[in-house]
Amino acid sequence: METGTAFLKQQIDNTVAQHRAFLNALEDHEERADDPRFGDLCARHIPHLRAHHRMLEEYQSQLGDEEHVAEAMGGAVVVVRNLADAARESDYLRLVGDIVLARQSEDAFKTFREAGRMMGNRTLQEIGDIGERRHDAFINDANRLAQHMFVERAQGIDGSERHPRSHDLEARI
Repeated sequence: METGTAFLKQQIDNTVAQHRAFLNALEDHEERADDPRFGDLCARHIPHLRAHHRMLEEYQSQLGDEEHVAEAMGGAVVVVRNLADAARESDYLRLVGDIVLARQSEDAFKTFREAGRMMGNRTLQEIGDIGERRHDAFINDANRLAQHMFVERAQGIDGSERHPRSHDLEARI
């Protein structure tokens, strides 16, 4: 196992690749969503996640020229993600998959925040803090939508149709 700067670079590269896969999924889901609430959820969070991704890439470049490693890993993750998405036939299942990806990123950012604090690395701490907050916000919003979509489907309601019950649920998320 790597140690020191090599370990830090490796972890940043892994996180850049994983975060890119998450961001790509949201961008794709914003366009493909049948349920307008899902598309809106993605659209609301994409700008914040793009800005955070730029922070990650800037830090990655400060650590050294390892971007090609992250791009290759990111490409592999996206291929796997796309294959998994092809099997998912509903916005609900894509949303649940997005929540899983967001939680993976959030866990990495919690580690970065605390490790940065312990090591006195303010950049790593800031990237972790901002990332955790932004991913937590997405997860909270996505969980609420997933719960509504679950109930609607369990009750035989199509959430993409506009009707009073669906509109009331949408207003709360």
